[in-house]
Amino acid sequence: MSAPVTTETEPHDPGLSRRTLGVPSITLMIIAASAPLTVVAGGVTTSFAVTGSLGVPLGFLLIAVILTIFAVGYTAMGRFITNAGAFYAYVAQGLGRPLGVGGSLVALVSYNAMQVGIYGLFGFQLSMFLEAKLGFASPWWLWVFLCIVVVGVLGVNRVDLSAKVLGALVALEFIAVIVFDIVSFTAAPEGVSTAALNPNALFGPALGLILVFGVAAFMGFESGAIYGEEAKDPKRTVPRATYLAVAIIGVFYAFSAWAFSVGIGPSQIVAASQEAGPDLMFIFMTEQTSVIIADIMTILFITSLFAALQAFHNAVARYLYSLGREGVVSHRFSHTSRSGAPWAGSIAQTVIAVVVVAAFALAGDAFGGAEAMFGELSFLYPVLTMFTWLTNTGAAGLVLLMALTAFAVIGFFRKRPSGLNAWTTIVAPLIAGLLLAAMFVMILGNFPLMLGQEEPDLTTFLLPGIIIAAFVIGIVWALVLRNSKPSIYAQIGHGTEPGAYGTAVVDVVEITEVTEVDAVDADRGTTR
Repeated sequence: MSAPVTTETEPHDPGLSRRTLGVPSITLMIIAASAPLTVVAGGVTTSFAVTGSLGVPLGFLLIAVILTIFAVGYTAMGRFITNAGAFYAYVAQGLGRPLGVGGSLVALVSYNAMQVGIYGLFGFQLSMFLEAKLGFASPWWLWVFLCIVVVGVLGVNRVDLSAKVLGALVALEFIAVIVFDIVSFTAAPEGVSTAALNPNALFGPALGLILVFGVAAFMGFESGAIYGEEAKDPKRTVPRATYLAVAIIGVFYAFSAWAFSVGIGPSQIVAASQEAGPDLMFIFMTEQTSVIIADIMTILFITSLFAALQAFHNAVARYLYSLGREGVVSHRFSHTSRSGAPWAGSIAQTVIAVVVVAAFALAGDAFGGAEAMFGELSFLYPVLTMFTWLTNTGAAGLVLLMALTAFAVIGFFRKRPSGLNAWTTIVAPLIAGLLLAAMFVMILGNFPLMLGQEEPDLTTFLLPGIIIAAFVIGIVWALVLRNSKPSIYAQIGHGTEPGAYGTAVVDVVEITEVTEVDAVDADRGTTR
């Protein structure tokens, strides 16, 4: 056997903390990313307003079913692959290394877009609340930069610290929404109507729009696998947390959307949502309870956004760690602290957030940019641009990634007999992949509507174009690595296996075999 090729190591880096997170912790971090209170206040009203349909509650259940089918193969593959890069590793081992690297860049762009976009809504909401209650006018970006510091500090500490903070915030969110649901059923101006639960309301002309706007509410549900290396028992903890999270989210959102329709009245919910938007929940609670209760819910709405920010920050940091460990990006991103936190990736995400927020702040403030763009609505600038543009872009990218991952499950088990049944390895992934791919196409087709545009403009094509560009750049970069650095190319998607960057050695024979097979596949027009 040939002499091994060694890679640069960082002996002072302990790697990610192991055996740290149980099912409750991972479940709560998954739910935190989807921000339940934010979804009910903002996502539900937006869906009613845009779709003009009462089918929103059942739409959440349908999306939950689709994602549960996706989770069948996704979690099964997770029993064989434990990698903080999740989607990246799954696609690399199922569809080939080039597509895996392409998927990794889509993941980085998407998670960063979701995280930074939410900062826009966070800063706006906190600034408006303080001005309304204390008469203290402040720029939205001031609170964003302060929040970035707090998120960054939590990001470089032990992951269970983030889990505890997010767990407390998510618990408060659930309490707030449950109180809202109870008040809604108590008010019920048209009685406890089941009009919103009629299947005819869902399976109509608005079905596509309901799915397009509803799926964004579930973004983050797939992030359980990102914490696989830190889970107490990756092969059991992550699947259980994923199924539990999607079940809780789906049922909770559907029930709360139904409660919303009952509280406002089925005949009024669409018009009221179009008129008041996300403020409808707080206006309703003020009228039905008291200003104090509404203010508490507004505060919890803001902390809900913070929880989502922390969850997406953690996801980006771990993706960068995984890619750095394997040498796909600079190995400096593989640095971890003594407590097992991926501090290099965390700092990188913090810097990205600072730069993007600063760019939006300067664009909005310089030369009256916000007023020139939106006139009397200029105060909504961070919501209408930063939040709307980036979160919708991120959601589109994550749906594309889930579709790729579903097909990767089929490719993975086709090459590696596992003893699992056909439903798990072929049928469920195929159904999920086709449905998610169709959903991605629908998102692209309705992108102007998602951005609130009457007519398409540059952003209509530029924002989803960033996702496609990231995918193509990743594929090209992988092919460059295959030719220039075969030892690194051989490691792609195998972060916890022998040969991971800085953890072990890679055998020259294995590298040569992988490269030769890839070359043959390339001649045949396929990739590995």
